[in-house]
Amino acid sequence: MSKRNVVHVEIPAANLEAAGKFYEALFGWKLQHFPEMNYTMWEAGDHTGGGFTEVSDDNPVGQVLVYIDSDDIEADLKKAKSLGGKIIQEKMEIPQTGWFGVFQDPTGNRIALYTSMNPR
Repeated sequence: MSKRNVVHVEIPAANLEAAGKFYEALFGWKLQHFPEMNYTMWEAGDHTGGGFTEVSDDNPVGQVLVYIDSDDIEADLKKAKSLGGKIIQEKMEIPQTGWFGVFQDPTGNRIALYTSMNPR
């Protein structure tokens, strides 16, 4: 069983470059931009990290998405649903990286589940 650690945090941004510069100056985070995905990854000093996603209707300002380590995304989504949650995104592959799924808890918060293709 995984430790259920937070493994990734996505922060919506209207301007990915400006958001990256802000957090880089504020916290000293290392940045890596992926233009083909319009996505900027950030890494903190302890090697934790996340990304900046472009603001959209599905990804509004203020809706930070936290990814939790999962050994079985399908089982976790099923359990979340049985406990009153709602599945937002069934398990989906992130090419050459891993898999994720997203659920909404009974309060309305969205949480993502993640399994790496390359576990450490």
